Amino acid sequence: MAHSTIERWHEIVKSRDIAALKALLADDVVFESPVVHTPQSGNAITVKYLAAGLHVLNNGSFQYVNEWRGPHSAVLEFQSSCDGILINGVDMITWNDEGLITHFKVMIRPLKAVNKIHELMGRMLQPEAGQQR
Repeated sequence: MAHSTIERWHEIVKSRDIAALKALLADDVVFESPVVHTPQSGNAITVKYLAAGLHVLNNGSFQYVNEWRGPHSAVLEFQSSCDGILINGVDMITWNDEGLITHFKVMIRPLKAVNKIHELMGRMLQPEAGQQR
């Protein structure tokens, strides 16, 4: 199941298929953003954050550069560039026995990259950002 879940995730990144993203996430999935203080719970809000992330980061420069897999988890290191700022980060993904993602944590470095992602994602998620703080 490990390879199936991550392979499905890689296909979603390539296709930006939001329906497939929604289907890959458990109903009670928890999303942790590098720029939002509290974890976000639920399929709907996680879809919004990940869809916005796919839009902002997956801009032609995005690529996964390394990955580490376990039986029910994986860490995927990525890099991208936004407005001339190199972004390096990891997606930490956990899934259940059915292959549905139950936890998705994104960590980004350096500080300039975190600030840029905060700015760009904030524009896309303005109503949600105000409600979730």
